[in-house]
Amino acid sequence: MKQRIFETNIGRRILALCVVIVLLSSCAPVDLNAPTPTFDTGVDSNNWAQVPAGEFFFGQHEEVASTKAYEIMVTDVTVSQYTAFLTATLSNGQIKTGEFKGQKAIVGNYPGDVFHGVKHEEEIKAGDWIYIPLDDPASRFTFDGATFTPMPGYENHPMSNVTWFGAWGYCESNGWRLPTEMEWEKAARGTDERPFPWGDEILRENANFYSSRDPFEDMSSAGSRTSPVGFYNGQKYGEYQTLDSASPYGLYDMAGNVWQWTGDVYEGMHYRFMRGGSKDTYDMDLRLWVRNNATPTYFSPGVGFRCVR
Repeated sequence: MKQRIFETNIGRRILALCVVIVLLSSCAPVDLNAPTPTFDTGVDSNNWAQVPAGEFFFGQHEEVASTKAYEIMVTDVTVSQYTAFLTATLSNGQIKTGEFKGQKAIVGNYPGDVFHGVKHEEEIKAGDWIYIPLDDPASRFTFDGATFTPMPGYENHPMSNVTWFGAWGYCESNGWRLPTEMEWEKAARGTDERPFPWGDEILRENANFYSSRDPFEDMSSAGSRTSPVGFYNGQKYGEYQTLDSASPYGLYDMAGNVWQWTGDVYEGMHYRFMRGGSKDTYDMDLRLWVRNNATPTYFSPGVGFRCVR
């Protein structure tokens, strides 16, 4: 009997040791820049959608608001579009390499905001402000000192790691602007009371959000990554079937993928607001009235933008 107990205990110890070995092996370093899947969504990032003048429901409590007519980009600005802008404007002197708080960056001139001296308000003076960091490993481009190039596989992904100043500068350089919060929400929602661009409910196949199990999530244990603009258009990519999740005006990625900077500069407040949720937020944070905010120098792999005109 004692022999059997001894042998059982030995077996349990060996099993426990095997489990420990497996767990330790799973903690091996991962490649944070593992190749991303490449898909052609068929959605043209150069297209614009028309939004007519008129009333719509704004906010969680469905206040009635109105806008004038405008056009808005069908997708977020892509890495290809933004890197082409950087290369051109660096060449003509509109932007330059520099530093921001000790960090290598691309900086550009901003005319400044009216300072009201409100408690906790930070003054934003005219001068050079950071557009993008140059040494952040989460950025999806390379830079050789003169030319910016998208990383392979990320050409048609949304430009991220861009500050509010960097988003403002892109739109301004083209004669456009960032959307107001009202313009953004109307373009995403249409004129009914839907909480999401496509309707009343959200499924994993509607958008890129936290634990949505899309093809870009948890690759090599690196965490969630952006998906190509227009990815959720009803197309099947390999074994992954998406739902057509455009807004009533035909806009894609108005919920999930990356937060989108908006253009409002509110009196007595230096913060800027973002809409839409991102790949790193929960599904309920993708509701159209949810807001996020940060200082205009903030950048993140989960923040991008689009323009209006």
